Amino acid sequence: MGLVVLDMAGTTVADGGLVEQAFAVAAQELGVQPGSADHAAKLDYVRATMGESKISVFRYLFGEEALAQRANVAFEKAYGELVDGGRIAPVAGAREAIEELRGEGRTVVLTTGFARVTQDAILDALGWRDLVELTLCPADAGGRGRPYPDMVLSAFLRTAAVDGVRQIAVAGDTAYDMKSGVRAGAGVVAGVLTGAHDDAALRGAGATHVLGSVAELPAILRGVDA
Repeated sequence: MGLVVLDMAGTTVADGGLVEQAFAVAAQELGVQPGSADHAAKLDYVRATMGESKISVFRYLFGEEALAQRANVAFEKAYGELVDGGRIAPVAGAREAIEELRGEGRTVVLTTGFARVTQDAILDALGWRDLVELTLCPADAGGRGRPYPDMVLSAFLRTAAVDGVRQIAVAGDTAYDMKSGVRAGAGVVAGVLTGAHDDAALRGAGATHVLGSVAELPAILRGVDA
């Protein structure tokens, strides 16, 4: 497994529920009042679609493109302010796992469903700008985020790290991460239990492995390679 494609929030980055907090700000911007049935229904959808491209989520929730874009801008702004306020940290052992993977000669790529501005804010807050060879958001892969395979396949094409897709390992905390890995043809599609979805949801979406956290991934890949 020469190419490892890792999700960020919930997988390598612990954000402590910031997605839901930022959504509340974005929803209120569009007149969805906290405590209302509409707010509760929309929040349930946000929880269910963790891992999906955020603009896709807002398109579903608000319908009109102009409203979806307004919500997305408000969401990204609110999330970025929470990140800048120090409300984010690495998942325990994540940085060490990434360094271990790279030390073994593997190429590591970090992906997200957030916009580039938010991804960069997270990388800066953690001091991870130079941690990996490549970082990708949906816009870097033609605009389609998960569950499409585009970011995984963009990592494959842009790094030229391996000869075939079966040499890719994908890891994430949501069913959408699993689906994108399966659709890309990755040889290992590992779910982690540090984020949004549980063992059953991850396996149901095609996980080949379910791990307590990304810290366990290097050992799993050494076993697969053996």
